[in-house]
Amino acid sequence: MRALQIGCVWPSEHGGGGDRVFADLAHHLPRQGVGLEALFAGVAAVESPLEATLSSFGAITDGTRARWLGARRAIAARVASGQFDLVASHFALYASAAIGWLRRVPHVVHFHGPWAAESRQEGAGRLSALAKWGIERSVYRSADRFIVLSEAFAALAARDYGVPAAQIRVVPGSADLDRFGMHVTRDEARELLDWPLARRALVSVRRLVRRTGVDRLIEAMPAVVARHPDVRLYVGGTGPLRPSLEQRVRQLGLDSSVVFLGYVPDERLPLVYRAADFNVMPTLALEGFGLTVVEALGAGTPSIVTPIGGLPEIVSPLAPDLVLRSTDVAEIARGINDALAGRLDVPDPRRCRSFATERFSADLMASRVADVYEEVAGR
Repeated sequence: MRALQIGCVWPSEHGGGGDRVFADLAHHLPRQGVGLEALFAGVAAVESPLEATLSSFGAITDGTRARWLGARRAIAARVASGQFDLVASHFALYASAAIGWLRRVPHVVHFHGPWAAESRQEGAGRLSALAKWGIERSVYRSADRFIVLSEAFAALAARDYGVPAAQIRVVPGSADLDRFGMHVTRDEARELLDWPLARRALVSVRRLVRRTGVDRLIEAMPAVVARHPDVRLYVGGTGPLRPSLEQRVRQLGLDSSVVFLGYVPDERLPLVYRAADFNVMPTLALEGFGLTVVEALGAGTPSIVTPIGGLPEIVSPLAPDLVLRSTDVAEIARGINDALAGRLDVPDPRRCRSFATERFSADLMASRVADVYEEVAGR
């Protein structure tokens, strides 16, 4: 089988979870017998040879229109060649560039999140969000199958976009567990990062926007520090909220208890997770999967999560105590305090790693995706 994958950008230039799933499939689908070409914007920094063909239709620095036109030309040429049994799209904007061509071949949509709703959450105007919803809707209506990362997003796709339930397949995401399986102890990881050994560590690697809830996590920290003065929160990631978050940390007198790491490079991320006692995901809305939870598990670190989207689906089977009851600041503080005090059932690094390996390996995800592709291609 030959498949054409249409992505957004390669994760060497963007840290989004959907981009990482796209790259993981480029690495692992060929092992499932799927010949693959991956189309995306930007440059792919690949350390080892891939069996998949990687092709860029534009630079990240190009304008949106230029990238859209580049995608249109590239998709049309590939489909017209007749070399592909199906097209799999990961980002509605670029897929929309050649919607007419997508109707000529079997089409699978990988749904990583509601683009319009996420934009609205981050401050986009009503008309802008409505236009994005229209683009999404047109692309999704052309799909023969719809792959989502969680039952929560299966329900959202049916409710908000009218996708027939019979067309939806749930395939949980994955992480490169070999990369996150650190052969160092927590203390050794902290020494490598120059983190103090005597202080317990929380990490939260998120895009710094409202829906990811980092502002509420910071508001919860005074109550945490009051009971556990040795704890320090390390916040990784970038986004428009960083200046206001830093200001709030100063106002709350948390300068010695909260550290902003900025962008965490992929090669450093496993070490950051391994060094932490807990990863914290304080999401407020639109969390379709929770890739960072799986990455942290791969490094042997459990996660404290809010009951949003796909997060409980990952954490509950392993550690139901670590799923908070709400997104309230007081509840976030309570959950962290109870976890640090040893009042909750917290899995050790071996259990975390084993759980991730059994459920979220990239090969397992690729195998399940290949099954959906074969179903659509009629093989």
